[in-house]
Amino acid sequence: MPVRSLMLCLLLCAGVAEGAQPLRVVYPATESRDDTRFDDLKEILRTALDETVADDGPYTLDASSRYVNEARYLAEIRDGGGEANVVWSSTSEQKERELLPIRFELRKGLLGYRVALIDRRRQADFDRVATFADLKKLTMGQGIGWGDVAVYQAAGIRVSTAPYDDLFRMVANDRFDLFPRGVGEAFRERAAHRDDVPDLAVERGLLLYYPWPYYFFCNRADTALAGRIERGLARMRADGSFDRIFWKYNRSAIEQARMSERRVIRIPNPLLPKATPLGDAGMWYDPKRDIAPH
Repeated sequence: MPVRSLMLCLLLCAGVAEGAQPLRVVYPATESRDDTRFDDLKEILRTALDETVADDGPYTLDASSRYVNEARYLAEIRDGGGEANVVWSSTSEQKERELLPIRFELRKGLLGYRVALIDRRRQADFDRVATFADLKKLTMGQGIGWGDVAVYQAAGIRVSTAPYDDLFRMVANDRFDLFPRGVGEAFRERAAHRDDVPDLAVERGLLLYYPWPYYFFCNRADTALAGRIERGLARMRADGSFDRIFWKYNRSAIEQARMSERRVIRIPNPLLPKATPLGDAGMWYDPKRDIAPH
């Protein structure tokens, strides 16, 4: 190619790059102003996009303008009719058929370890729960459209569903027995509701466990966005930024939960896809192996 033509081509390409619109990335709005459950995932998503700016260009990142429940926003991503173009969710065979999963465990498997919010006056009742059979006599509270509902129901456990903000007062008023929460969620939520629900407490002896991978998902046709996020997550894992975010949001809860001192009751998860990367040990938190950095 003549030098003059080559220079013209480079100038045109530069002009296109400068005029290119930033990639617009939209994630789901939270259920309420005080809902901090997904702050870690927002930071992970932003960091993954930051890691790829040099290769993939600028982006904007915003919450969607309206809240819809989890089942609805997953359907909107599947059908391509919603505002959000990336969502976070537990996985299942059905979700991985209908959506494009990014198989990177966003919470290192910690969300599969559950402690429960309870009415503090009932702690003695739960001190007598030691087996899966004992657990099946109780009713769990869960949010409307949450993926965990199907896991509990498949295990033969009764479930009562309600809007997220109502569940704290409901469990403290014995509308159901246990409100299982991720180890990284329960203590923050107890602190957030200390004044308005004074009888809410974190149960002291039980640790429920079921494999519960949590991924980002995109529409199946949106391979460019999914690929960019996946590359960013891989770089975060390599440079240590992913682990730093994990410990930033979960260190206090892991220490508070005293996981090794609790009675573990395992719950089967028949929804777990065969492609789950359970063999990648470094992707999963192990309470006996992993110690918080000083």
